[in-house]
Amino acid sequence: MLAFIKKQAKDLFPGYFAFIMATSALSIGCSLLNMDFVSKLLLYVNGGAYLWLWFLTLIRIILFFPQFWNDLISHTKGPGFFTLIAGTSMLGSQLIIVGNEPRIALYLWYWAIFLWIVIMYIFFTAVTVRKHKPSLAKGINGAWLIAAVATQSISIVGTLLVPHFKANHTILLFFTLCMYLLGCMLYLNIITFIFYRFIFVDFKYESLTPPYWINMGAVAITTLAGSSLILHAEYWSMLQELKPFLKGFTLFFWVTGTWWIPLLFILMIWRYVVHRYPLSYDPQIWGMVFPLSMYTAGTFQLSKAINVSFLIWIPKAMVFVAMAMWLVAFVGMCHRMFSKLRVTDEKKDKTPILP
Repeated sequence: MLAFIKKQAKDLFPGYFAFIMATSALSIGCSLLNMDFVSKLLLYVNGGAYLWLWFLTLIRIILFFPQFWNDLISHTKGPGFFTLIAGTSMLGSQLIIVGNEPRIALYLWYWAIFLWIVIMYIFFTAVTVRKHKPSLAKGINGAWLIAAVATQSISIVGTLLVPHFKANHTILLFFTLCMYLLGCMLYLNIITFIFYRFIFVDFKYESLTPPYWINMGAVAITTLAGSSLILHAEYWSMLQELKPFLKGFTLFFWVTGTWWIPLLFILMIWRYVVHRYPLSYDPQIWGMVFPLSMYTAGTFQLSKAINVSFLIWIPKAMVFVAMAMWLVAFVGMCHRMFSKLRVTDEKKDKTPILP
């Protein structure tokens, strides 16, 4: 068992906290749609998974730091570390909405802000000053947008914390508003290069990995962040003044996310049906589950924020798509984990005992 844990920590996929993001988003969406049993169950699953992933991450930092560091400053693997921030923040949001535990969420929010400062500036400094850089085709992918997702996730938790504490709401909401706008900036900058790669750079079906769904997921969480600010505008007069801008800007991002969904499904058909790319579990699949779950929660809150009730039918249907994808990914993850554990045990049994 110790050998298995050590191996899991050494090879831990940097973006595995996307599982926490996806589970939190689905749990929140279920809670908003009054599916309380499912939302609570997902909360318990998520809490255990969060502690387990941090346990493996700490082992990796202690025992395999050079490998951890090389991944962090890599153009291709580095963006996955933003899931540590987004996963922490999304769990905080889940604890507020589903678990009614704002105190624990507050500590997670502080921890997420600390991670945001460390990972954001280490990664972007490293990829900026590196002498030998990959080409655009090899260096950028949908995972880069998790930088925007992480930023928006911090905005959401901070906004959701406002009604639960008597602290200075002005300072708190100013900070969450700034994070929302910064997340918008990051999305618009990064998606420009991703869209350029889609249209003008040779794009093979093997390259169409699940994290490209974050093209949509990043705007879905931006929709949720903007809607949360609108719904909490009563706590700060400036937000009241900005409501028309926030409504228009948030709707803009929701429309963008909605536009991405059919295109991404078509490209998935192109990859898996036309070119018969083999279907198998990959940790990156959580980068697809998260956007579908977040679109559910974001659309529901948008319908309340801009008072457009007919949008409610979208999350009512989308939640079942998100649940199906989560179940498929979860079964695949469990199967992969138990298969690796069995292989580790078999190797151990075959190891000769020296006299």
